[in-house]
Amino acid sequence: MNEVYEFLKKCGTYYLATVEGDQPRVRPFGTVNLFEGKLYIQTGKVKPVSKQMQANPKAEICAFDGASGTWLRVAATMVRDDRVEAKESMLEAYPNLRAMYSPTDDNTETLYLKDAVATFSSFGGAPKTVEF
Repeated sequence: MNEVYEFLKKCGTYYLATVEGDQPRVRPFGTVNLFEGKLYIQTGKVKPVSKQMQANPKAEICAFDGASGTWLRVAATMVRDDRVEAKESMLEAYPNLRAMYSPTDDNTETLYLKDAVATFSSFGGAPKTVEF
């Protein structure tokens, strides 16, 4: 899990894929945090991505490190954690988000990845899989 976290932090931007009905939806994300031994992301509950993950919590993350030619795909079930402590940890890691989010508002959403299968791939080597 730490290797996945470090890779996503290094890339800065990753892409989160969800499903809306029968249509895939993909968008860039940048928040990733370790809290209480779990990997978390953050969004707003008013956004379509939040509604999509609540309707179908299976999602995938994809990121590419152009310098190494390595990419990462993570398939997981997204689990909402509404605790103030989880939100506060995320906002401590990303203080610039405090202009839009608060750990006590009704919009801030933190989610952790459950039953995650992460695959590191490159053009020149065998894939490496990590589960957490």
